[in-house]
Parts: sequence; C-alpha cells; structure tokens
Amino acid sequence: MRKLNFLLFAFIIVSALSSCVVLSTKKYKSLLAQQDSLNMGWKGAQSANETLEQRISRLRTDTAKLHSELNDLKGRYAELDANYSKLRTNSSSEINKLTGDLAKREQRLKEVEEVLRKRDEATNQLKAKLQEALLGFTKSGLTVEMKDGKVYVSLTDKLLFPSGSIIIDEKGKQALAELAKVLKQQPDINIAVEGHTDTQKISNLGQIKDNWDLSVLRATSVVRFLTDEQKVESVRMTATGKGQYQPLADNATAEGRSKNRRIEIVLSPKLDELYNLIKQ
Repeated sequence: MRKLNFLLFAFIIVSALSSCVVLSTKKYKSLLAQQDSLNMGWKGAQSANETLEQRISRLRTDTAKLHSELNDLKGRYAELDANYSKLRTNSSSEINKLTGDLAKREQRLKEVEEVLRKRDEATNQLKAKLQEALLGFTKSGLTVEMKDGKVYVSLTDKLLFPSGSIIIDEKGKQALAELAKVLKQQPDINIAVEGHTDTQKISNLGQIKDNWDLSVLRATSVVRFLTDEQKVESVRMTATGKGQYQPLADNATAEGRSKNRRIEIVLSPKLDELYNLIKQ
C-alpha cells in the first residue's frame, strides 16, 4: 500500500517537473488531499471486498448445509414412498380377500335363508294337513299350533288315556292313527312325544311312582303305538316326560289341571341341510 502511494506521489512530482511547472503551495496541498482521498477509497474498497468474501463464505456454508438436508429429505421421501407402495399392495390384497370372504358369507346367508324359507313353508303345509286330518278330534281336546318353526299337536289325557292309566283307549288310537297317516307322508319331520301332568299326587297306581313316572310312561305308550302299530319310523321318534313342570294353566282349578294333563307331539323339520351350511 505504501509503495503504491509513493509511486503515485512520485508520478505526480515527475509529471509536474516534466511540464516544467513549479508547484505552488496551494497546488501541492491539493495533490496531497487527492492522495488522502484515494487512500481512503482504497481502504473502503478493501473493507467492502472482505465483507463480500465473508458473505460468500457463509452462503457457501449454508448452501452445503441445505444440500445435505435436501439429500436427507430425499432419502426419507424415498423410504416413505416405498412403505406406502408396500402398504397399498398389502391393503389391496387384504381388501380383495375381505371382499371375497364377504361375498361367500352373503351367498351362505342367502342359502340359509332359503333353507329356513323352505322349512317354514313345509311346516305350514304340515300344520294345514294335520288340522284337516284331525279336525274331527278338536272337540275332544286336540289342538294344532305352530311355534318357533315347529308344529305342536296337543292331546289332552282324556282323549288318549283313562284316568291314571298308561294304556291308550280306542278314541285315542283313532286320533293317533290319523296323525300317523300324515307323519308317514312327511319323512323329513322329526317327532318328539312329550308327556305332561298336573300337580296332583298319584296314589294306588302300582309300578307308577309319581307324576314324572306317569308322564314318561304315557309318552312311551304313544311312541310305541305310532311305531309298532302305525309303522312310523322309530329313528324319527323320541319320548320324554316333563311331569308337572311345564304347565299351561293354573293347577289350582280343575279346568287348569285338565289342560296340564296332556301329550304334546312336537314336529320339527330335519335341519341337516341348514346345519351343514352353518358348519361351512
């Protein structure tokens, strides 16, 4: 810097001497002022240059940092995109599987509904046939009803048995014979015979110990008549005794006790097809 100033000053002096002009004091001071101004401008330029270089250095550092962050974000984006693609593939597979399962279940539900529809239709037809066949016995205490998809044929004890007996009388046999005609035409119907009594205690009935015993033996008598004499398939039959534990009416009155002393023949369609569908 000093060397530059000296050369500049020398140049001014030489220029002045070469022109053979003697510098005045005023001119000399003016030249010195110009030199000082040039010196200050040079220093300002150097300072500005250093400031720009520092900013450039900072910008380069920031740029490198941003490039590093950008590369990191690109890597994370690529990882997320790969995970999303994998999830979408898996989701599509799961959705397809669920859709297939749902279609199968809907088809099975339709099949079950169709089986139930056929069952209800067959049960209604059976009820109608029984009501027609047993119409002549309704005044003797026989009723035909349908509950929960089953047909209930209820016969009071006075229609089937003498008082305290387990032997079916002639009128009872006639009613059961008409019933058997319908049952033999319906091979897909299961037959459950239930004996019921009132709460009156049994006495002087020999081998019959109590009402439960009486209900079982009466049910067994009906089953034997239907299978042995009317040739209804034994494999379709069951006999149970309910005793006094499922009354229809109040046992405090004679009318109520008469309703409770009964044989109920419960007819239900075989549901093998339905069970097979449910197990699938």
